[in-house]
Amino acid sequence: MHTPNKKILLRSSWQTVNIGDIAHTPGLLTLLEKHLPEHEVWLWPTDVRNGVEGLLRQRFPYLRIVQTESDIEAAFAECDFLLHGSGPYLVGAEEVARWRNATGKPYGVFGITLPAGFAGPEVVHLLSGARFAYFRDSVSLALAREHGVNCQDMAFVPDAAFAVDLRNDAPAEAFLAANGLKEGRFLCCIGRFRNTPYWRIPSKNMPMDAAKHARNEALKEQDHAPLREAILQIVRGTDLKILLCPEDETQMGVNKEMIYDLLPEAARSRVVWREQYWLTDEALSTYVRSAGLFGHEMHSPILCVGNGIPAMVVRWAEQTSKGFMWRDIGLPDWLFDFDQTIDRECFPAAALHWAQHLPKARARAAEARAMVESLHSAAMQKLGQELKEF
Repeated sequence: MHTPNKKILLRSSWQTVNIGDIAHTPGLLTLLEKHLPEHEVWLWPTDVRNGVEGLLRQRFPYLRIVQTESDIEAAFAECDFLLHGSGPYLVGAEEVARWRNATGKPYGVFGITLPAGFAGPEVVHLLSGARFAYFRDSVSLALAREHGVNCQDMAFVPDAAFAVDLRNDAPAEAFLAANGLKEGRFLCCIGRFRNTPYWRIPSKNMPMDAAKHARNEALKEQDHAPLREAILQIVRGTDLKILLCPEDETQMGVNKEMIYDLLPEAARSRVVWREQYWLTDEALSTYVRSAGLFGHEMHSPILCVGNGIPAMVVRWAEQTSKGFMWRDIGLPDWLFDFDQTIDRECFPAAALHWAQHLPKARARAAEARAMVESLHSAAMQKLGQELKEF
C-alpha cells in the first residue's frame, strides 16, 4: 500500500544575488508547510550559497537539500512529485526533462512567467505534460495557449514570493534606528537599470555586455527622473522619509548615482541611502515597518503586498510581462509602464497622492493580498489532489 505521506521534490532557488530570486523558495515552502504539512519536501536548488542555505534551514529545519549527484539519484528514487517553483521562465526545464525521462513520475509548474523567447518546442512539450502549469501573469498564460501548450490545468497563479514570512528583525531595527527612520513613517524606493549589470557583481565573473550597457546608459535618466520627482513631491507634501534600498547587489550603486546624488541638498536630509546589500529576511523586516514601497522592481513589491504593505510597480519591456501581475491582482493603477511617456509624466503626482492616502492604500493592499492567498490556496489544493492519486 502507498503511504498517504508523499515526498515532493521542489526545483527552485535560481540565484542569490537578488532577494526576489531568493524569495521564490521560502515562499513556496511556506505554502507547502501551511497547506500540505503532511508531505515531505526536498529542495533541488541551483544556488543556496552566500547565506541563503542558512536562512532556509533556520526557517525550515526539516528541509532536505539535494546538492550532489548521489542526492539527485536518491531524490529521483524516493520523491513522488517534482514541483517547479516560480521564476522568470521555465528555469529548470533541463531538470524537469531529466525527471520526466528518468522516472516517468508526475510534475507540475507553479507561478512562472513565459516570455516568447523561452517558449520553444521543448518547453511547450514539458508544460503540456505537466499535471498543472500555473503562470504568474495573464500575459504569460495567454502566450502559453498561443504557443500550443495543452496542459489540462492551466491558470493564473501569482508568484510564490507573496507567501514569504522570513524575518531578521534585529539588524533591521538597528539600521532604522541608526538612520532616524521611524516605523510607518518612511517609504522605500528602488531604482534599477534596464538590464541588470551582472558584470558589476564579482561573484558572477561575467564580462560587460556592451549592448546592454549602452541601453542602460541611454535610458537611465529617463527612467529615474520620475522617481526623483516623486521623492521631491513626497518630502514636500508629507512628513515621510525615503529609504533608497536594493533588490539586487548592483542597486546600491544605482540608487546613489541616479537618485541620491542628484537630489537637492534640502531633500537629501529626508532621504537615507542604504549602502549594503541584504538578504530577504532583513529586507522584509524593513519593508513591514515601512509605510510602503515604490520603484523599478517586482519582488520587493510582492514581498510588501504579501505582508499587507502598499507597493507601486514600475515596469518596461526588458522586464518581460511579470509586472502585469499587478493588474491581475486588482492593482492596475499601481502599475506604471515607463516605456510610455504618459506613465512617466503622471507617476510623481500619483505617488504623492498614494503617499498622502496611506490608510486607503493599506486597504487596497489587503484586498490584493486576500486575492493572492485565495489563488495560492486553490493551487495547493490541486497539488494535494494530485498527490492522492498515486
